[in-house]
Amino acid sequence: MDSNRIKKGLGRGLSSLIGETKTEININKLLISDLVPNKYQPRKLFDEGNLEELANSIKERGIIQPIIVRKSNEDKSKYEIIAGERRWLAAQKAGLHEVPVVITEADDLKALEFAIVENVQRHDLNAIEEAKGYQHLIDDFSYDQERVAKFIGKSRSHIANCLRLLTLPEAVLKLIEIKKLSAGHAKILVGLNNAVFVANKIIEKNLSVRQAENFVKIFKIKKQSFKSSKDSNLLALESSIIDKIGLNVLIKNKKNNSGSIVFEYKDLDQLNKIIEIIKSNY
Repeated sequence: MDSNRIKKGLGRGLSSLIGETKTEININKLLISDLVPNKYQPRKLFDEGNLEELANSIKERGIIQPIIVRKSNEDKSKYEIIAGERRWLAAQKAGLHEVPVVITEADDLKALEFAIVENVQRHDLNAIEEAKGYQHLIDDFSYDQERVAKFIGKSRSHIANCLRLLTLPEAVLKLIEIKKLSAGHAKILVGLNNAVFVANKIIEKNLSVRQAENFVKIFKIKKQSFKSSKDSNLLALESSIIDKIGLNVLIKNKKNNSGSIVFEYKDLDQLNKIIEIIKSNY
């Protein structure tokens, strides 16, 4: 797409995007079996409860907004959904045999743009799905972050923060996708070496984002002050203890191999935890 034509996608909405493509004027009816999902659909998870509610609404009032489709490149007898996959799934639950559609001509880039705009407008994507959608534009269609930001109508910092979430471990990404962790929690975890451990603690303790921010401070070791002088074996030992007990630990070792181990705690619960660990092992 010509970069000069890119405007704020969310500000324009789907109707404006449709206006940039060749679209059949009439609303058609197609068999549900004639439709296939959008291969570029960023949304992977559909809430079953919401689908049931939409299915019930469709039973009562039908599908008010037609599904936007294009001819499938893989199977010429099928139509690929560009926008409206949720309505298509709900229509199946409602027992419909055919659905109203608007047929448009769209290349792969336009199909991805349709899907992202529709989902982001409706806040249907979790943070990871949103980030993967933006990454797809960057990797497969040569967008940069500035271009994505202009198209979506959000700040570049928002796009950058979304993309940073993809650096989290796969186990943490799964927790975000199934909504056990919010996007706010996820941002706190970016850059932590023990992100999986902290993520599980946030869930276990049911911490708010503010509480989680305070919780992770115990892992913010001030390495700059002793990185150059501290033995790498001691740093590794500190890290292994931190991962085991979830508390910040500082080992000080003198030349004569005497020294001290300091356990940091932020409240009485953490102090009791240290005491219980010592009592149970000695």
